[in-house]
Amino acid sequence: MKILQKTNFAAVIEALRPSQWVKNLALFASVIFNGVLMNPDLFEKSVIAFIVYCCLSSAAYLINDVADIDKDRLHPVKRNRPIARGDVEPSFAVNLAIILILFGLGISTFINLASFLLALFFIVLQFSYSFILKKKAVFDIIGIAIFFIIRAYAGEVATGYHLPIWVMLSVIFLSLFIASGKRRSEFINTGSKTRAALKGYGKSLLNFYTTMFGVSTLITYAMFTFYEEPISFEGSLHRFLLDNIPNAINRKWYMITLFPVIFGIMRYGQIIFEMQEGERPEKVITTDIPLLISLFIWGLMMVSIIYVL
Repeated sequence: MKILQKTNFAAVIEALRPSQWVKNLALFASVIFNGVLMNPDLFEKSVIAFIVYCCLSSAAYLINDVADIDKDRLHPVKRNRPIARGDVEPSFAVNLAIILILFGLGISTFINLASFLLALFFIVLQFSYSFILKKKAVFDIIGIAIFFIIRAYAGEVATGYHLPIWVMLSVIFLSLFIASGKRRSEFINTGSKTRAALKGYGKSLLNFYTTMFGVSTLITYAMFTFYEEPISFEGSLHRFLLDNIPNAINRKWYMITLFPVIFGIMRYGQIIFEMQEGERPEKVITTDIPLLISLFIWGLMMVSIIYVL
């Protein structure tokens, strides 16, 4: 009770890192790309899965911040986290994490057994990352990327609809690109004193990783735009094109979405290499205006091609 009285609940919300929940939107990718977002049953399953991973990821952040409390206090930015600055008691954070894990795993059973098992694997891997993998060079970058991939795959498991293979490959390489950029910015800004894994990197190696995965993302996404056929709903626009411009129906419409993707990769590269701000990708994605505009245009194009054409 004394701990509860001393707790700053605004700080608790901050410690849950709700800004990180944007990553969990990847769970909706399978229904969006398969044109079934408007299906009430599938949308409900995707929403439940989204809640599950918000609970589990927040629990993992709480445990991670408790484990890293001493190192975070040496970091120029991380020392302002609620647990590191003393606004949230470590014991309270651990208890809250346990509640979030039990709740998240519990509601995952309402989707299906596979979703529960994948959620269990996700949280076990999160703890393995927090206590072991993130201390090892290369494994820490792969670990960050795997969490993105699991989120995308969790949407498939929840709904039964698979992402196109080229989209999944794009997700993999984009995750590695963002993770490499994160480590590069951290290495440039703070050196290796705040993270053990950074001792295994050099600037040139991180430049190589970031560039390689950025290029791979563009190539795999370009392959998706060329090989994937748009979903047809026989809507009014489709019928208009069929009656008046029938050749337009068979065009590779997805290829026009390459332009905002190319700009987005270029902009994120600028943020990493010139602005040195890739350390907090969730902040960059939600606050950088040029990047937000490119994401909005890409999303508008995709929705138009999948749900209108």
